[in-house]
Amino acid sequence: MLSAEAARLAALEVLCPKAALDGGAPYPTLAVDHVFDSRLVGIDDLDRTAKFTPCLALFTADALTAPRAEAATFDDSEAQCTIEIVAELAVASVDEDGAPFADAMPADDWDARLVLAALCGQVRRLLLYDERGRLFRRFVRRVVRWEEETFAIPQLGARWHRVTMRLTVSLPDDVFVDAAGIPEPLKTLAGLLPVGSPAAEKLAVLAGYFDPVTRTPLAGVDFAGPGQGAGLIVEME
Repeated sequence: MLSAEAARLAALEVLCPKAALDGGAPYPTLAVDHVFDSRLVGIDDLDRTAKFTPCLALFTADALTAPRAEAATFDDSEAQCTIEIVAELAVASVDEDGAPFADAMPADDWDARLVLAALCGQVRRLLLYDERGRLFRRFVRRVVRWEEETFAIPQLGARWHRVTMRLTVSLPDDVFVDAAGIPEPLKTLAGLLPVGSPAAEKLAVLAGYFDPVTRTPLAGVDFAGPGQGAGLIVEME
């Protein structure tokens, strides 16, 4: 659903603003520019001079739409999606073949855990309470549930400094029209994003995928008499 993508891309701009990327404003979180859309951190993204690299990764986990009631019309629906924001303190690890890869730091440092908790707190404050989060809140009706889960394998006693924040959000449904161009609410989002932002560049490409809809012209409407079987007759060319 496009409304779910709009919510995620709006969150991306809030957490990593174009103004900060350009050096005109401070980054709003400890992750600075290590905020990734629909991918996890890679080995080349790490700051090798630091003990760990705080990172955020945004994903649209699922989306659904359903009629508001049994008697509702086809366009009277409620939409909902789950946005996952993975916060982690990433470090370089080595696999069985000796190849380096980025992984979350093992949870053996209580001070690092507080840094991770602070990062998650920054994300929640920005999206739900901060004035800078108005762009995100414009594209969601409400956040139904906010969950946080630490990545762990309890049976093995293994934990990592990675937390998945799951936001269940209520959304307006997509709005499709016959004209060419990107449907709502992505059209509105594209007009609000700063030129050159990562999200704006994605939407510019997406807009070209929606051609105008050509419909068969209506030839006329007539009514059948009682002898012909009463009813409305619609004729298409």
